[in-house]
Amino acid sequence: MLKNLPQPNLQLKNNNVNEFDFKNGTLHAENIALNQIAEEFNTPCYVYSKAALMQAFNDFSAGLIGTNHLVCFAVKANPNIAILNLFAKLGAGFDIVSGGELARVLAAGGDPQKIVFSGVGKNADEMRSALNAGIFCFNVESASELNRLNQVAGEMGKIAPVSLRVNPNVDAKTHPYISTGLKNNKFGVAFEDAIAVYEQAAAMPNIAVHGVDCHIGSQITELAPFIEALDLILGLVDTLAAKNIPISHIDVGGGIGITYSDETPPEFKTYAQAILAKLTHKNVKILFEPGRALVGNAGVLLTKVEYLKHTESKNFAIVDAAMNDLMRPALYDAYHNIVAVNPRDGETNVYEIVGPVCESGDFLGHDRALNLAEGDLLAIKSAGAYGMSMASNYNTRGRAAEVMVDGDKLHLIRQREKAADLFALEHLLP
Repeated sequence: MLKNLPQPNLQLKNNNVNEFDFKNGTLHAENIALNQIAEEFNTPCYVYSKAALMQAFNDFSAGLIGTNHLVCFAVKANPNIAILNLFAKLGAGFDIVSGGELARVLAAGGDPQKIVFSGVGKNADEMRSALNAGIFCFNVESASELNRLNQVAGEMGKIAPVSLRVNPNVDAKTHPYISTGLKNNKFGVAFEDAIAVYEQAAAMPNIAVHGVDCHIGSQITELAPFIEALDLILGLVDTLAAKNIPISHIDVGGGIGITYSDETPPEFKTYAQAILAKLTHKNVKILFEPGRALVGNAGVLLTKVEYLKHTESKNFAIVDAAMNDLMRPALYDAYHNIVAVNPRDGETNVYEIVGPVCESGDFLGHDRALNLAEGDLLAIKSAGAYGMSMASNYNTRGRAAEVMVDGDKLHLIRQREKAADLFALEHLLP
């Protein structure tokens, strides 16, 4: 039985819970020094703050009290089952994009009636698993997917609850790789085609139309794109009602950003108030799908400086974490603040922070002014989202350990992979 958890007494500013702070010259996660964690679990290592995770969820939900709502954590941001279990205990639903994520959520104790299934390529097996689990809704992203879901549900003697993910052609003003609401993106049903597809869905024997879904991108730091998209969706809802296709929920997606360097995203309360103000006269349930916003600044990647390499053109700090551990810098040229766990006084050098993977793109930070020695520990901040979830085994590197800090307690929530684990499923030729 899931038990309700108490709300921690923490202060929040710009969606950034700061449970990583310096005490007596050493960076801590809550009450535990990061060098202690490195001694116990080695590096590289992901370190999460339970208090920060709880505060982010509670703060996001605070602006929605008294409304008919469901906050569905976007599992792709961080799928560790300990984190999923924590959010489930807090009352969260989950936004999934694969059958594997469905299995994770169920293993973590998530309520299937609080699961929405997004993604452009759901296969028949995934549909069957979700229908058997009894999920809340499928976010359907094409007419072809709708046809297949109707067929699969019919073969099972079930009715599939659906919303259409509608692409409103709104610029989220974010990185092109994580913008999902424009015409040239692969996601969703084009806005101008939505009415026709809804009419098809309403006529299908094994489909029940429940809602409308709209997710325009990730790491959005302005309110205007959210409001522009919602205005279009509300107009669509009115048109559907006139065609006798009632909508019982509106899923506004996720995407609200966090501060990595100097971004100033709207605070959760401001964001919620702006969305809810548009829904005053709508008798619908409102769904949110935050991912990065709940976990991004609740985790760091802890790494050790192996070598300092000074060349004519650049200084390199070669660390034991790499692009396979944290892909975002190589993939998006994304910025993560990097700090020394035990900062040294004195003169700094400007370093490229790079890993041992055999790629020139294997960097974690450019032009960082630090006073370093070999063996120093560094913390790569804001690594709780799309860090471990995008990690790989490139160069036959085992994925990092994951540790949760709870006050003065440490919990290993994922063991470090060993080399033998990486080829355990492979077979020699006879």
